Amino acid sequence: MSRFALTRKVAILGIIANIGLLIIKLIVGFMSKSQAMIADGFNSAGDVFASTVTFIGNKISSQPKDHDHPYGHGKAEYIFSMIISFSLFLVAFSIFRSSLNSILQNKSFEFSVYLVAVAIITIVLKFFLFLYTHRAGKKEENLLITANSEDHRNDIFLTTSTLIGIIFGYNGIFWVDGVVGIAISLWIAFTGARIFISCYKVLMDTDIDKVLKADVVKAIETTKGVEHIDEVKAKPVGISFIIIVKVSVLKDLTVEEGHSVAARIKENLKTFKHVSDVIVHINPA
Repeated sequence: MSRFALTRKVAILGIIANIGLLIIKLIVGFMSKSQAMIADGFNSAGDVFASTVTFIGNKISSQPKDHDHPYGHGKAEYIFSMIISFSLFLVAFSIFRSSLNSILQNKSFEFSVYLVAVAIITIVLKFFLFLYTHRAGKKEENLLITANSEDHRNDIFLTTSTLIGIIFGYNGIFWVDGVVGIAISLWIAFTGARIFISCYKVLMDTDIDKVLKADVVKAIETTKGVEHIDEVKAKPVGISFIIIVKVSVLKDLTVEEGHSVAARIKENLKTFKHVSDVIVHINPA
């Protein structure tokens, strides 16, 4: 299965699962007046949106390069992942406000065995979805899949917290329900911030990490004909990079010989994972 086909499958599974959870969480949450379950339900609404955005972003980023996009549409993956981060911030704010209001007004909720059942179903379902998406995201190094994977993992912890709030409520300690709702909102906001930072680094053309850059420099230094490395930069294009290299060679080399040095550098660097292209500029030493 291709990288994009796998991402599409992850998105569709997420949409179907989260719509089901959204419906049962909100029904049971509003019936019992449990702020933690209602918060969990709105979190699932955010998950539906995130999975839908994943589907759209993957569809765009999978398109091949064209006249207007000579390096493909890979950055769409990060643009749509950033949209997911914004949606998480919005959901977090909404949950925080309603949960804080619940504490201030000392709202109680009606305990129901359905609250426990929904929480357990969510934890089990999200556990299997997390395992699947975590392996897929690690295999394909796809930020959209990784964002979905982290979302599923967060849901496991958050719904566990919801279950704790329900248990305390059963024993007459209702304020824990609102506190759990606030904890959920903060966790969602934290996840949104992590995704945002990852996207920001790519969209703002952040350089490759130091370890990879050191390996690139070493590969250039050992290339026959290179006298000195003047500059090495990288421009991200989605998951891949364009490596821009400036080197000095002996000034009495012919144009053909200088071109051969550049070709060897490009050939060496193209063996690195996620290097889509290499641009070499030759200077006289």
